[in-house]
Amino acid sequence: MVRILFYALLFLVSVLFQTFLFDNLAVSIYLSPLVYIAFIALLPMETPPIVMLLCGLATGIVTDWAMGLEGINTAVTLLSAFTRRAVLQTACGKENVREGGVPTVWRLGNYSFMLYLFSFVALHHLAFFLLESLSWSLLPFVLIRFVVSTLVTVCFVWLTSQLFVSKISML
Repeated sequence: MVRILFYALLFLVSVLFQTFLFDNLAVSIYLSPLVYIAFIALLPMETPPIVMLLCGLATGIVTDWAMGLEGINTAVTLLSAFTRRAVLQTACGKENVREGGVPTVWRLGNYSFMLYLFSFVALHHLAFFLLESLSWSLLPFVLIRFVVSTLVTVCFVWLTSQLFVSKISML
């Protein structure tokens, strides 16, 4: 029960930070971090696929509503939730995923966790920015936004994992 409350708090914090801080961040036109994906990335590895998809759907719908987009976040977050197990197994190995637990640096090791996090966020961001632009003529701009935003988002998701998930894994 306590874990569910921590994850509800993680959901709330990630969506609120996305809505009120990162959407209003006007540092550069190339910087558009999508930190709400931290909720999906940091769910336990043994989360059943249907629960993962429902969490992705809820995250996408709430974020689309808050950001004023028309389904882009929902589509991309569902794609991310659907491919999460494959990304985890590729980055961390099937044995670690079968054992379960919360994906953290302490659980998976620094290299495996960063590989998983970077792959997961990169897949999400590439799909998001390609759907957002819907034009091949904007591909150089999309690639620059993808690289810059992916790096910044990975840093924030890593920081979130240090703050929130370390408390959850002790429960």
